[in-house]
Amino acid sequence: MISIKINPLKQYQYFKNYKYANKIYFLLFIVFVSFSFSSCSNKEKPKVKWLKKELLFKDKGTSNWKQKWMLDGEKSKVKNSDEGMELIAGAEHGNDTCHMVLWTKKSFKGNIAIEYDYTRTDTTSRCVNILYFLATGKGDSSFPTDISLWNNKRKVPHMSTYIKNMNTYHISYAAFDANKYSKGNDYIRLRRYNPSLKGFEGTFVPGDHLKTGLFKTNVTYHVEVLKFNNTIEMHIQNKMNTDEKLVCKWNVSKFPPCKSGRIGLRHMYTRSARYKNFKIWSLE
Repeated sequence: MISIKINPLKQYQYFKNYKYANKIYFLLFIVFVSFSFSSCSNKEKPKVKWLKKELLFKDKGTSNWKQKWMLDGEKSKVKNSDEGMELIAGAEHGNDTCHMVLWTKKSFKGNIAIEYDYTRTDTTSRCVNILYFLATGKGDSSFPTDISLWNNKRKVPHMSTYIKNMNTYHISYAAFDANKYSKGNDYIRLRRYNPSLKGFEGTFVPGDHLKTGLFKTNVTYHVEVLKFNNTIEMHIQNKMNTDEKLVCKWNVSKFPPCKSGRIGLRHMYTRSARYKNFKIWSLE
């Protein structure tokens, strides 16, 4: 029989090195798995901030507008066709009776998304289009919270009537100087009306977009406006040219929140545009 002598010291060193090596392999395995998991996670799509939850309002714009809307301005017109709903303000520049606002009969609350296809049909470079949202009256006996209770006071849609007596967000777009032609100097601007203030002073929300070059005549743009807590965004996309797009973002945390109210489409005198597939969603 062959006798093998094992050195106890070497045997102990062997097992010690073996355990040490196993620890290293184990640690390397953990690092590899972690890195692999991290790499896979980085390839995942980022989580969205919000989701459309429920469709609250829908109007293709092809049926009689009077079913879902109410109009301020007696010298303006609303025309429905297969192409959508065209809003045509009065033709006389400087005459306040020629302004118009088309309001939803339905009111909305909380976090919402408003989307529609917008096609400008005028050719002027004066005056503005406005989107009002979550609009209410200031809440006294003369101007109740429900603006439908004082529609008669807006038969002549003086801008001052809205500024002084409403709580609402206001986005000017396809917008130019009101008093002079300014082709190429369009702007997009957010305001928050507050009846406790004096006129426009204090309503301005920082974040103007100037000389956007968007909203060309007879070109259709998909517009989406989202209000979620203290964030308001406006997404604009040329439907025929995917390269022509813009995202506007505003932080309204420093302003009193508008929590509920109607949606309105304002055209100053001489302005006209067509709206189609108008939808309002709740957000979560």
